[in-house]
Amino acid sequence: MKYHNPVLLQESIQGLAIKPNGVYVDATFGGGGHARAIIDRLDSTGKLIAFDTDHEAKLNQIDDIRFQLIPENFRHIKRFLRLFGVKKADGIIADLGVSSHQFDSAERGFSTRFEAQLDMRMNQKSSLSAYQVLNEYSESSLANLFYEYGELRSSKGIARSIVQSRINKPIRSTDDLRSCIQAFLPRGKEHKIMAQTFQAIRIEVNQELEALKDLLLQTSDLLCKGGRLSVISYHSLEDRLVKRFIRNGLFEGEPERDIFGNYEVPFKKVGKLITPSKEEIMNNNRARSAKLRIAERI
Repeated sequence: MKYHNPVLLQESIQGLAIKPNGVYVDATFGGGGHARAIIDRLDSTGKLIAFDTDHEAKLNQIDDIRFQLIPENFRHIKRFLRLFGVKKADGIIADLGVSSHQFDSAERGFSTRFEAQLDMRMNQKSSLSAYQVLNEYSESSLANLFYEYGELRSSKGIARSIVQSRINKPIRSTDDLRSCIQAFLPRGKEHKIMAQTFQAIRIEVNQELEALKDLLLQTSDLLCKGGRLSVISYHSLEDRLVKRFIRNGLFEGEPERDIFGNYEVPFKKVGKLITPSKEEIMNNNRARSAKLRIAERI
């Protein structure tokens, strides 16, 4: 199954500084592009464990004794790694983007390009879908998520229009949503506003930012000294969390100081922020907003 071309493939894998006999974790298996690149660098004693809740990702399984796919959300990474006998890893990689396969599958409801039912669940067994968010959340809750997750200035107006529209009939499809917020889609910015609206709903449905926080906090315990963390993000909300965590080991505030007045942090930054080359963006438009940050466990 064609998922997508892995973004920043060489840069993110090089950032892991792979040891041939090491233990590595791919927190976002998807089409397996990053995972296969890791496997190629391992010897017979190395191991790769991958996570993905999307049942279609199972179709991309790697037939290799060194590989194990765990069909769970990466926010539960520590629990399931220990269940499979792994207490420490030499590297963890996470590509936080929605796969091209998910965007291109109209029935999944991730893309504004298709007239489709509003779903947006990464894990199709999840009870919360975009339909529930749009038709059951209060006006204030919708306004908050559009403002916080979509960074939409017109969040209150969009929320009010959705609540008023659903009185007459449920908001079931992409066209239903577009119709009820049409007044907030100025010419030339329709796609941008719809994309921000979809992003906000998708983040809420999949609890993406909370899951990312859970993942990052667990990497401190999971990575051995010198172990590497390689994270690719696609919007400012994700990147801000990754940047702050690498710098402080926290998402808010400042870390504690030791008796000598030095900050106690679990990671040190490796290199500078990495973004795709013009050539990669030309070949894969979905790479245009990607940002790669690499850190090493101290």
